[in-house]
Amino acid sequence: MPRDPQPFKHHFGPDLVVDLARRIGAVAPSFPEAAFVAAVAPQLEPLELKARVAVIAAGLRAHLPPDYPTALQVLLAILGPPHTEAEGMFTDGWWLMPLAAFVEHYGLDHVEESLAAMHAITQRHTAEYAIRPFLTRHPERTLRTLQVWVTDPSFHVRRLVSEGTRPRLPWAARLPQFVADPAPVLDLLERLKDDPSAYVRKSVANNLNDIARDHPDLVLTTLARWREGASAERVWIIRHALRTLVKQGHPTALALLGAGAPQVTLVALELAPTRVAVGDTVTLSVTLRSIASTAQLLVVDYVLRMPGARGATRAKVFKLRSEWLAPGATLRLQKRHSFAPVGVRPVYPGPHAISIQVNGVELGVVAFEVAPGAA
Repeated sequence: MPRDPQPFKHHFGPDLVVDLARRIGAVAPSFPEAAFVAAVAPQLEPLELKARVAVIAAGLRAHLPPDYPTALQVLLAILGPPHTEAEGMFTDGWWLMPLAAFVEHYGLDHVEESLAAMHAITQRHTAEYAIRPFLTRHPERTLRTLQVWVTDPSFHVRRLVSEGTRPRLPWAARLPQFVADPAPVLDLLERLKDDPSAYVRKSVANNLNDIARDHPDLVLTTLARWREGASAERVWIIRHALRTLVKQGHPTALALLGAGAPQVTLVALELAPTRVAVGDTVTLSVTLRSIASTAQLLVVDYVLRMPGARGATRAKVFKLRSEWLAPGATLRLQKRHSFAPVGVRPVYPGPHAISIQVNGVELGVVAFEVAPGAA
């Protein structure tokens, strides 16, 4: 994302509208720059990010040629060169988000042209959101294209294959057909599991983590097969793909990582300070001692149980450490946890508890109260 402190949505304001108008006017002199700016810029101020992007895309549709393929060629002419680094889509290509939205919202009746446009856009920004309605409306045609893209020379395009098919991609509509039956997605991931790009491999792992929420046994069977003769890079995919199941203490997932029943004693579990208010930070201290005769892998998490908006208790698991512990050895861990509200995660006063989870087994718990913060 742009490197400055203002909220990301503010980058999609009048200045960007003027910039887009100038870029388009440079390649299409007949484009009505002033009319585009006058129609779009005044609408943006009260809107959030996605709504701003949608309004800009709608303005482009209204002021570009009415023939979609012709309009699309105008937009593709302003893309610039592909990014050679994974981070470019966030730091430099963010301004192309309305162009991807243009394809997403207006291109469904022109599949070939739109897929070609996404192939180009994703090398400068991303098309992971744009491709999703095509997977829903034109699944067979889109999946055939993705089967070709898994061997594309651009790692950006290969990442689009795995990221765009995630059943539960954050900030995007779910793909219910893949939530119900992820077989077409797994077929694509199978061909990407040894991709040379870490950027692609991380996306593969994130997709598998999505699928595991609905089909844990299928993912575990797949990863057990992938584990045979796996390279270090594929082992990383397996570990990252299992993170939600591991937090849930799923015994098969833990076994795939080499973590069995924990043979440890919880020596100490402390929380300081003991009086906490909304906005405070506490330090959690844990001491574990091995009682095993051989080295063992310990996956240590802590589970925070807290009141929800309607008073019901909710739980969230946080990572502490994964570490091999020698026989008789002691492991001391500390973690600072903030009770400041962050984004969409409010903190509600009331009774809280933190428990320590080792290889899926809870070993101890400390209860405490969170008071309202200062007004």
